[in-house]
Amino acid sequence: MDITKFETMIHELFPRELLEEFDDDYGFTNTSNTLIKTIGYSTNLSIEVIEQARTAKVDLIITHHDAWDFIYGLKDECIKRLKEYNISHYWIHGPLDYIEFGTCTSLMNKIGIENIIRFSEYINLSIPGVGEFKESKSFEALVDKMRVELDEPVRAWKNHGNKVKKVGVLTGAGHSTDHIKFALDQGCDTYITGEASLYTIQYAKFAGINLLVGSHTFTEIFGVESLVMKIQELNENISVIKLQEKHFELNHGY
Repeated sequence: MDITKFETMIHELFPRELLEEFDDDYGFTNTSNTLIKTIGYSTNLSIEVIEQARTAKVDLIITHHDAWDFIYGLKDECIKRLKEYNISHYWIHGPLDYIEFGTCTSLMNKIGIENIIRFSEYINLSIPGVGEFKESKSFEALVDKMRVELDEPVRAWKNHGNKVKKVGVLTGAGHSTDHIKFALDQGCDTYITGEASLYTIQYAKFAGINLLVGSHTFTEIFGVESLVMKIQELNENISVIKLQEKHFELNHGY
């Protein structure tokens, strides 16, 4: 597959309106080669990810996030290594958050939510996706499921005594109290996200809604995986490899 065909696939998979709305929130960081045989994917672009891609002979890295400008010097170093190793890189942020198969939906599917009531969307701010389990389950069972699927120590606050039925999900930085209020207004008894602040935790407790918090990276990886699998379905000759990232966000350090 050449790089032009890859771009065509992106435009086939994502509605034009969504790409236009987030026209500065996706694209190539580097295009060192035009022939793509192996795609590597991860949530973030980092030195560690690029070095794995080099070892695995990846032609194109697809990530959710570009290298952040405010991690000073990282983007320049990433571009330098991508060029040196002849690896192209494509990132897609906003459109992947709000497409039907994107980050929130993919996480809901992963934890077994059978009935998706509404997809995440952007209306002046990010709106959580909402889904229901066919059969209510214990809070503890949902926490265990999250910890298994994300393979990390998901933080959890049980703020009522009822079983879990209706869940609001906003992956990544879905920690605003506005996000939780929206989930409450939709009748959710549990809220899941990838970051939390003091206000997130306090409001969830005050409002009586369960709160589960994974990491930004691993609540969003399934959306990237969904995109890459769709690309592979459209071009069966492409090989795909997951580039491993460390679980450092929820660790306590020394």
